[in-house]
Amino acid sequence: MKVPLARTGILLVLLPSAFWCDSGSSHSGYGPAQEVQSILEERVGAGAAGGRIFCRRDRICGSDVLPLFYRGRTLSPAWIRDDLDLSDAASLLRALRGVEDDGLNPENYHLSSLEALISEVTRHKVKGGPAVSAESLADLEMLLTDAFLLCGSHLVHGQVNPESVQSEWFIKGRYEDLAAVLEKGLKAKDVGAALDSLRSTHSVYRDLRVALKQIRAEVYTGARPDFHPGPKLKAGDKGPGIKALREWLRASGDLAKSEDTGSDLFDPAFEAALEEFQSRHGLEPDGVVGTETAAALAVTPEYRMRQVQANLERWRWVTSDLGERYILVNIADFSVHVIEGEDEIMSMPAVVGRPYRRTPDFSARMTHLEVNPFWNVPPRLAREDILPKIQEDPGYLAAQDIRVFRDWGPGAPEIDPTSIDWSALDPGSLGYKFQQRPGPMNALGQIKFVFPNKFDVYLHDTPAKSLFKKPVRDFSSGCIRVEKPLDLADYLLSGDPEWDRPKLEEALQSGGTRTIFLKRPINVHVLYWTAWMDGAGRLHFRKDIYGRDAALYAALRQTPDEPGI
Repeated sequence: MKVPLARTGILLVLLPSAFWCDSGSSHSGYGPAQEVQSILEERVGAGAAGGRIFCRRDRICGSDVLPLFYRGRTLSPAWIRDDLDLSDAASLLRALRGVEDDGLNPENYHLSSLEALISEVTRHKVKGGPAVSAESLADLEMLLTDAFLLCGSHLVHGQVNPESVQSEWFIKGRYEDLAAVLEKGLKAKDVGAALDSLRSTHSVYRDLRVALKQIRAEVYTGARPDFHPGPKLKAGDKGPGIKALREWLRASGDLAKSEDTGSDLFDPAFEAALEEFQSRHGLEPDGVVGTETAAALAVTPEYRMRQVQANLERWRWVTSDLGERYILVNIADFSVHVIEGEDEIMSMPAVVGRPYRRTPDFSARMTHLEVNPFWNVPPRLAREDILPKIQEDPGYLAAQDIRVFRDWGPGAPEIDPTSIDWSALDPGSLGYKFQQRPGPMNALGQIKFVFPNKFDVYLHDTPAKSLFKKPVRDFSSGCIRVEKPLDLADYLLSGDPEWDRPKLEEALQSGGTRTIFLKRPINVHVLYWTAWMDGAGRLHFRKDIYGRDAALYAALRQTPDEPGI
């Protein structure tokens, strides 16, 4: 799979012809700025030929933004002046080197070519070396502009199109007028700050940049000791394996130096540190080094670095405006969080979709909730889940209090299920509608939280309360089951004079179905994060249950096509 490096806003030129910048033409008799302007007119002016553009073997990736940027300046250069002052260029290069902390590769933004060209100009100015050709100055001019626009696009939109690596992505992204931001930076004589301003402002993104820098240092220095899984370890054990793991937990920050006894005994402080590690990795904090914990301990810093890079990219895909208050579902963490500003009001465990029935990434607006809801079984679940159970057990429908209707049409009559030969029914031709009545068997429990969306996914209660005790909770068919639906409903209805918790509990106990519209609808963002830093500065990781991290990291590693010879 070939993923284009440039994202929305900086489109790649994919025309069959190619235009090489170092054509060797001369515009003698002018100052450097005028000569560059003459070359820009040839390259990107109204009469310029279309096609790919390569400067110093680097492809110019801006197909429409870059020419429009220069035409808006009446083709005057943005970076090259007659005095060859390259302070703006130096500012940009410093900012480009800094995007390594964003998980981006500075070399994707012409860094080596820019450094070589700037060195050439500097040698001429400082040491009286050979004069720099107008073509080289024009190359430098265009590469600087393209570097800003391309890197800016990646900071705003992400380097990878999310739909190219996962089909379940339906989140609104950000928009910035990159040409206007560049002009503003040039006017303020601080292009580097202009580029930096395009980063995501989410606190999680800022924290992940810090985490990436720390992990990258571990990778480069080898500071993190290796852990080799061995026999199961528990409180009271003693031996060299304890000392090795103690060193690992000290390096990871889970075991504070002040609490480290240095002993080869599995003591209480060591057990607490292990539980801290398990909590950060979404494991059962039982203080025992079993199979799952040993596997997490054996993950290399290189892998964790890739995980952080992948999650930084995911945050670049997301709009900055999540809402003043919103509900955030983290699929990979099996959790639901209610956020106001940057404060977490409540959180609770959740159950999400199985790997073969993935919960999609999307945003929607919650408008109402249903008390004691009916469950209209989606057609796919009816074919794949309900029909096989009926064929295996003819009494299944009655046991589950499920009614059968002739079809999904309005007013479709109810049918006696015993009148149907279920064993002879082909799943592909199943047109019946199954509806489960409210009650203790209802798959939606007592409350359904509705935020209309194309996937028919919602939050809801569940009678299967025991699932919330499991550390890995991917058991649903796509919807999100929440552990504390009453608490969530109470929060959503706060401020509504018609409802308080006692009235809500009374409505639930009545058994009657009722729709309650929210006085204050709320945004819901269903997202997938496998790495983040919490408010205490602890870095958390989760299993990549849907196998998305590897594909995303591979796409991030891709570079622009090399020019043909």
